[in-house]
Amino acid sequence: MQEQTPPQEALLPENVAADTALQTDPATATTNELESTPSIEELLRQAELRAEEHHDAWLRAKAEAENVRRRAQEDISKAHKFGVEKFAGDLLAVKDTLEMALADPNPDSLRTGVELTLKNLVSAFEKAAVAEVNPVGEKFDPHRHQAMAMIDADQPANTVVQVFQKGYTIADRTLRPAMVAVAKAKDA
Repeated sequence: MQEQTPPQEALLPENVAADTALQTDPATATTNELESTPSIEELLRQAELRAEEHHDAWLRAKAEAENVRRRAQEDISKAHKFGVEKFAGDLLAVKDTLEMALADPNPDSLRTGVELTLKNLVSAFEKAAVAEVNPVGEKFDPHRHQAMAMIDADQPANTVVQVFQKGYTIADRTLRPAMVAVAKAKDA
């Protein structure tokens, strides 16, 4: 049989000294082990400290989550309350031009004031991404149009022939459908 060499760390001087102490005085070794092992009371105290730290961290995280939720609700509330602020500011120019048009009894200035008012209103709609839907000649789309009548026409079936009231979209979403008359299908 070949003799096995001990691992490298076993040959270190401090390991040799500790090994020698164990071999020479077993009572001292047991006492040293007992002194280095924490008592049950010490273990309990450490566990209670860790539990207290975790509980404190949990309370802080809970409070932070509640603050984030509250701030988000306040932001949503403010967005609902003041979301129309920019659009309302643009409409103030429309109101001002209407008041100026009505202040002068001259019919020519009234017409000029109404034209200026319409120009300001169209500008406010453009800034707010409100687009007019005038679908004459387009294929009927029930998502954007509301059929009020079906009439005989020289156009393909289900084509918008007449617009009774223009529709509007806001950012490609229907705000108000256009009220239209649609071409009937020709009987064979």
